[in-house]
Amino acid sequence: MSAAICVEHLTKSFGGRKAVDDLSFSLPEGAFLSVFGPNGAGKTTLLRMLATLSRPTEGSITLAGINLKEEPERARASIGLISHNPMLYPDLTAEENLLLFARLYGVADPQRRVIELLDAVGLKHRRLDRVRTFSRGMTQRVSIARALVNDPAVVLLDEPYSGLDPHAMAIFDELIASVRANRTFVMVSHDLEKGLSLADHVLVLARGRKVAFAEKETLAVDEFHDLYRSTVGLGVS
Repeated sequence: MSAAICVEHLTKSFGGRKAVDDLSFSLPEGAFLSVFGPNGAGKTTLLRMLATLSRPTEGSITLAGINLKEEPERARASIGLISHNPMLYPDLTAEENLLLFARLYGVADPQRRVIELLDAVGLKHRRLDRVRTFSRGMTQRVSIARALVNDPAVVLLDEPYSGLDPHAMAIFDELIASVRANRTFVMVSHDLEKGLSLADHVLVLARGRKVAFAEKETLAVDEFHDLYRSTVGLGVS
């Protein structure tokens, strides 16, 4: 199986501190990777580099066969990003937000694509309402539609469950399941149980370095829990 993401000797430095330190791993197409670690472990920094929002200090990332350093614009067409920040314009309607992103990506027939996505996330009936009138859960559903508007091969999730109530979390789970086929996911999470339930691969970081990377089916769950607990004490002081 070919690799959807290949990270080689990746390092990101801020002054004298290495937020990500010589990280390497390869993720096959269609995999779901959950990334765990304490605060300051480098999880969000890694995700920002995968999303082309931050450039590595050293090393390389190949995503969907594209070198992110050499062709970041081309790579962005294959990436969708969902985070606790919905990255929407609150004074625009749901439809206007999605049309804006669809046109930025050069989506063919953007109106049809936007209606299709709003229907998929259960908000077609609210398409003409301003996003600022939406609940947190509804806003996150529009955010999912925004991230999928370009039909990305790779979807990145940065603490996507943050601030969601149990009902909104259940809806989010259903939406992720409905679009999971033929896509590769990388999710940063502090929620060990949720992250493990979704993942087929896991990565544990501490102080920017790889503590563990493995297919979930090869892990002894109790041992993994012990490993994870031990990394919590390795956060940035």
